[in-house]
Amino acid sequence: MEHIDHDLFTGNTAELAPPDPKERFARLQLIRSPKVGLTTFYRLLDRHGSARVAIDVMAQDRPDWSPIAREQVHQELKAGKAAKASLILWGDPFYPAPLKDIPDPPAALWAKGNIDLLQRPAVAIVGARNASSIGLRMAKRLAGELGKNGIIVVSGLARGTDSAAHNGALAFGTIAVVAGGVDVIYPSENKALHNGIAKNGLILSEHPAGTKPTARHFPMRNRIISGLSQGVLVVEAALKSGSMITAKNALDQGRDVLAVPGHPIDMRASGCNALIRDGATLIRNVDDILTALPQLQDQPTPAAELIDTVSDLDHSSPRKRPPRKRPAEVAELHNQILNTLTTAPLAETQLMEDLNVTLPDLDLLLTRLEIDGRIERKTGGVLRLLRQE
Repeated sequence: MEHIDHDLFTGNTAELAPPDPKERFARLQLIRSPKVGLTTFYRLLDRHGSARVAIDVMAQDRPDWSPIAREQVHQELKAGKAAKASLILWGDPFYPAPLKDIPDPPAALWAKGNIDLLQRPAVAIVGARNASSIGLRMAKRLAGELGKNGIIVVSGLARGTDSAAHNGALAFGTIAVVAGGVDVIYPSENKALHNGIAKNGLILSEHPAGTKPTARHFPMRNRIISGLSQGVLVVEAALKSGSMITAKNALDQGRDVLAVPGHPIDMRASGCNALIRDGATLIRNVDDILTALPQLQDQPTPAAELIDTVSDLDHSSPRKRPPRKRPAEVAELHNQILNTLTTAPLAETQLMEDLNVTLPDLDLLLTRLEIDGRIERKTGGVLRLLRQE
């Protein structure tokens, strides 16, 4: 008789000890089998009462079909254990309650980090990958203030708005839903953030460990981001973007949609402005969020005590305020930036090296020049000088 290693189902989480390891194994085998999508998976469970029976009946009734090899299921379980992740299957005690009432709940989730966060009230923050500096600051600030109110911030660990939201909430609790395996770092520049969330938050995926993200994975991931949350806040988004897909998912799932307004001629704000026009709640600050989502206050669970546990991460550790530069120094640096830039694109990192300034100092200087309409900051940290009329 084949031996099933019960430890492979639980990762580092004893609470997930399966009441029926064979059925849990069969459920994972069924959802990973060819020609079995979520609709078929749930229809077979409903019809036969268990995945084990469903697999046997399918194999008998359809000679052209066979389930995925059991060895492949063992390999997925071993890979999950090696990644220090826990498997949460449909029907498990720790399966997230908010996902149970969405149209297409994931049948299997791999979780790396603190799965207790799945039991906390949550808000999703999503937005543009090429977000403006103002959009990034808004996402980070709102995420931190939600965290101070005991609310978990959910996002997708993409560059731009997602990263800013995770950074703002990391000290209090944040969930990253990823399009690849929980152990796959994407994008590569988010390595420190990915590791920080794995240590002090939660990384969640419906794909096996080691899975590389592909384009078709992202829309499916977005439904989990919105499904876990009581509301979805869009900070910046173009009309045709992944964030707008997440907002649509939220509406389909009966979630509230919130949006931060933006300048009418900024394409990065066109999606948010359209959402507000169509009935989304306009958000200026965290009080607007709490007012729009009163259900968040039903489970106040402040997590401020977690702040000191992430002191090894630069973006979350308490820091002394750097000494302020004298006005003359600021003016001189502004002039150096304007003299260095042209209408041709230049990378921020190159400008930082040319001027021998730190990234925080440069960011403040560029933000002021951007607000004054002297420079433009484009996708990927690219700068150019704006012609003055």
